Amino acid sequence: MSGQSHIQDVIPITVMILTKNEETGIAQCIESLRAFDQVVVVDSMSSDRTREIGTSLGAEVVTFEWDGQYPKKKQWMLERAPSRHDWILILDADERPTQSLLDELRNLAPELENKVYAAYDITLDYVYNGRLLRHGHRVVKRSLLDRTRTHFEIIDDLYAPGIGEVEGHYQPVADGPFRTLSGRILHDDQDPIRSWFDRHNRYSDWEAYLRLNPRIADQVNRCRSGQGQVFARSPFKPLMFFLYDYFLKQGFRDGRAGLNYAIALSWYYWLIDVKVAEALHNAKAQ
Repeated sequence: MSGQSHIQDVIPITVMILTKNEETGIAQCIESLRAFDQVVVVDSMSSDRTREIGTSLGAEVVTFEWDGQYPKKKQWMLERAPSRHDWILILDADERPTQSLLDELRNLAPELENKVYAAYDITLDYVYNGRLLRHGHRVVKRSLLDRTRTHFEIIDDLYAPGIGEVEGHYQPVADGPFRTLSGRILHDDQDPIRSWFDRHNRYSDWEAYLRLNPRIADQVNRCRSGQGQVFARSPFKPLMFFLYDYFLKQGFRDGRAGLNYAIALSWYYWLIDVKVAEALHNAKAQ
């Protein structure tokens, strides 16, 4: 981190945090990253105190202003944001590394230096309704990247609603082998629950657009995780997800929060189905 004395166990990775109006959680995120050599906030013209907070805590703050074309934000960041290292850990402002991940990354330094792998996948743990979920569905993100050997594919979705300046829900492509780390990233959204539904309402616009454009959906699905590819082909997604999360992955063991999480994501997949059905109905009526 800029201004931080380089002690022996500093982690030789640049962390890049994607932000836009994230004053609620950005300080907690940056404070969790003291062990890293460099922290960069890649900010999309925030109108709140995100930039001020980032600078006050010693992070480097750079501005991303999307021009409506490619590269989108993550690829732009890999290509153009300042970095002292080829290895980039990508985080959202509501994410932070767990202690087990920090320990693992320290021990990983020789492997990173020798570039044995091109990327590493990291599993996310979720806090939902104020409770850490220990069961249920988990997202795995390709979050640790060698910027010289990974890239985000250009997906023909510039006119798709719901996503905008940031790449959609697909993984960067690794030009070389990759593996999954055992340490995890904690996702702890500090915003009110309505913001979760607002975001997923927008995301469902993008997912519905993909369903209605199979060529683009095929592009995206090739860049999803193996789990994501299987689920993309599954029928009855709302019901299938609920059964998978709540029963097969034992989300019920997380009590009311686990039930709420399973219902909320099932609602998300139901919403995609409804929007697709509406679009098909409107097309036939024309």
